[in-house]
Amino acid sequence: MSAVAEASCKQAPGQFVPVINLGRCEGKGECVSICPEQVFELRRIDPTDFGRLGALQKIKLRIHGMKVAYSPNAQACLACAQCITACPEEAITLARSHHPS
Repeated sequence: MSAVAEASCKQAPGQFVPVINLGRCEGKGECVSICPEQVFELRRIDPTDFGRLGALQKIKLRIHGMKVAYSPNAQACLACAQCITACPEEAITLARSHHPS
């Protein structure tokens, strides 16, 4: 765990997980660079997720290169909320995990 995470995180890994609103995410990657636990990755939106978006969200996503943040390592999240603060689109929230580790 990084010193920043130790100083600012109050939860054990996996108690909370990041929830990304893909309709708001513009794939800028601030969450990827700020997360001390490497919870996020930036990649092309999955076709299923893209299909769930509204027309305006799809247009916006095409303009921003079809990339969004995903959290494949969500169970490592320590709920420090640095990703929430860093996200310019306010696309990330934290939710209590249904499967705490």
